[in-house]
Amino acid sequence: MRRYNIIGLMSGSSLDGIDLVDADFWNDGKWHFEIVAKDNYNYDDDWKHKLSDAFYYNENQLKTIDYQYGAFLGQVTKQFIDKYNLHPEIVASHGHTIFHRPQEHYTLQIGDGQALANACGVMVINDFRTEDVLKGGQGAPLVPIGDKLLFADYPICLNIGGIANVSYDVDGQRIAYDICIANQALNYLANRLSLPYDKDGQIAHSGTIDNQLLTILNSHPFYSQKYPKSLGREFFEENIKPLLENRNDIADMMATFVEHIAMQIAKSIENVKTCHGASLRLLITGGGAKNKFLVERIQKNTKHQVFVPADDIIDYKEALVFAFLGLLRSRNEVNVLRSVTGAESDSCSGKIFYPIF
Repeated sequence: MRRYNIIGLMSGSSLDGIDLVDADFWNDGKWHFEIVAKDNYNYDDDWKHKLSDAFYYNENQLKTIDYQYGAFLGQVTKQFIDKYNLHPEIVASHGHTIFHRPQEHYTLQIGDGQALANACGVMVINDFRTEDVLKGGQGAPLVPIGDKLLFADYPICLNIGGIANVSYDVDGQRIAYDICIANQALNYLANRLSLPYDKDGQIAHSGTIDNQLLTILNSHPFYSQKYPKSLGREFFEENIKPLLENRNDIADMMATFVEHIAMQIAKSIENVKTCHGASLRLLITGGGAKNKFLVERIQKNTKHQVFVPADDIIDYKEALVFAFLGLLRSRNEVNVLRSVTGAESDSCSGKIFYPIF
């Protein structure tokens, strides 16, 4: 049986670093995977500042950082390959999102594919979003095809990173969408206390919910929009940050925002069809799955059974799925679903680059 060995790279909106996964995939009538190696490369302060500031860059600056970041990803990938003595057929890279404006048919994930391929010496597939956006889709989320084909034991798959998103089937078709800002806001508040994040949600747990702020957060029109829909940093900068930046009651704001996330997640899945009203298994991955207080509040707000998997899956599921997207692209199979993104058709998306020595 043919086994494919692929590396997946993921850099999330919360700027916590690059996730790298090397995995074997095979199909015996359904897809299976085995993680061979995994690692995380934390950004130094220089890269954190560059990636954050790129939101404000002009066109020439963006071209420069696109190339620099691609070469940097290639160097990190080469170190990963050498460290674990890997032999990947493909490196599939999400890149790092700078802009996401699907309503303008525009999305930008930096990380030049040719520079990446040259630096790591392996064929690279990247830019998985653009084709879908040009077809009128949201270009996000992309993970749901992995949810459907790799994690079929869980009817509802929730990922909590910088943004919380969910996927599940409706009448046999996968649908998915971004729910709300999550760790982007929680980490912003933790950073104001000179902390990278709120470990286990301890600070939020110590705070008191501000019901007025909670009502304002919950009343944003985005939450009543029908899917497909997606969020980017723009939403945080324009709609969330102004509500938080002129206040100093960090613990209370954290407690309130955790409740906001939990309420929006519960609202988004309350109508998922079940047999005779039974609860379904809800898989939670992403950094937010380690926030014990947030997970408790989600379980309190929903009828479904919350399941938090092993750390390998919590930490590396998105990188794993991007490896899978690269595999599907190499096989000329659909890897972006119109039922998820709202595009005019499904896509076999991703640009291919071969190393030039």
